[in-house]
Amino acid sequence: MSVQDIVVTGLGATTPLGGDIDSLWEGLLAGRSGVRRIDDLVASFGHADELPTKIAAPMAVSPDDVLPRVQSRRMDRCQQAALVAARQAWADAGAPEVDPVRLAVVIGTGIGGLNTLLNQDDLMEEKGPGRISPLVVPMLMPNGPASWVSLEYGARAGVHTPVSACASGAEALALAVQLIRSGQADVVIAGGAEAAITPLTIAGFAQARTLSKRNDDPERASRPFDAGRDGFVLGEGAGIMILERADFAAGRGARPIGRLADFGITSDAHHITGPDPTGAGQIRAIRKAVSDAGLQPADVGHVNCHATSTVVGDVGEAAAIRRALGNDVVITAPKSSIGHLVGAAGAVEAVITLLSVVNSVIPPTLNLEHKAPEVELDVVCGEPRKQHLGAALTNSFGFGGQNVSLLFTAL
Repeated sequence: MSVQDIVVTGLGATTPLGGDIDSLWEGLLAGRSGVRRIDDLVASFGHADELPTKIAAPMAVSPDDVLPRVQSRRMDRCQQAALVAARQAWADAGAPEVDPVRLAVVIGTGIGGLNTLLNQDDLMEEKGPGRISPLVVPMLMPNGPASWVSLEYGARAGVHTPVSACASGAEALALAVQLIRSGQADVVIAGGAEAAITPLTIAGFAQARTLSKRNDDPERASRPFDAGRDGFVLGEGAGIMILERADFAAGRGARPIGRLADFGITSDAHHITGPDPTGAGQIRAIRKAVSDAGLQPADVGHVNCHATSTVVGDVGEAAAIRRALGNDVVITAPKSSIGHLVGAAGAVEAVITLLSVVNSVIPPTLNLEHKAPEVELDVVCGEPRKQHLGAALTNSFGFGGQNVSLLFTAL
């Protein structure tokens, strides 16, 4: 292993399948779904009957049940999730002893403290500005998750917050690699967090015709690559990795989990929400991640797909993967189990991808009953598939034409 390698030494997550890494991984392999009806939230909305979608994938364990009450009340739900996942990852890494000026934090989010913003706006309209919390600004600001984590661990090498829609969590991990390679940090706490299941976001995505309307069958609603897919399911959660310079990790006696070998970042400059139909930007991101890692397309045995269960996005990504890597790569789509975690999606799915490499197991795609004929790739479904993986890639694509591919390899 080169001293320039960047290794992953700790993992943490809170997702619709559970409050930690084990529950996430076990749930994926067991084919469980975190999607359910959200009748209580829908009922709290004045025009509930007008919401066409009444399902989502909330975190299975509410983070305010995990954190001390005094602390959690000062934080938005998005920030709470980030801190819960970061604490898990830090403990998993063995609580690295690192000079604070060599420790950085990069946590992306697509929206930030949306629950705080909406709740406080309602409060102001009902009872006036004097009732607004003095903490409203730090609770709603997008850099809140990264800032709270930096305070927890005294990180002084930089605190960064990529806001790149659904690619935010993946871009955070890519930026962490850059910080280590440039010599600015030895250790980076990196990932993504999101908690944006609200009537506003549901209504907005529904108006854009991107959400599934399978309200009577929640667990079967998210169906990437299936011919009957009708949109994604909104989820929430957080995923965090501890990234370290390989020689620093070795020097403190850490046992790395795997390697974040490289990444590719491109942009489409095509449409504010729709991907470039040629797939050119996605292809370049995939190829760049592979080539910059010193690998060939044939070395990549598996792709953890962005595949959200939308009509256009799934088949476009499948075509881009074929053109970039060939026909033999095996793919899966975890959003079938956990929904779309927006700014946290790329980070949580990076965790899943690394676990696939480490355990030589690819989790199944749920609800794939009739594969869309345009998807000309081998999609793992039904049961987990045992397969040795020297290298695996995960894709994250976001509104605005954001494309990020991360490549993970075994040690």
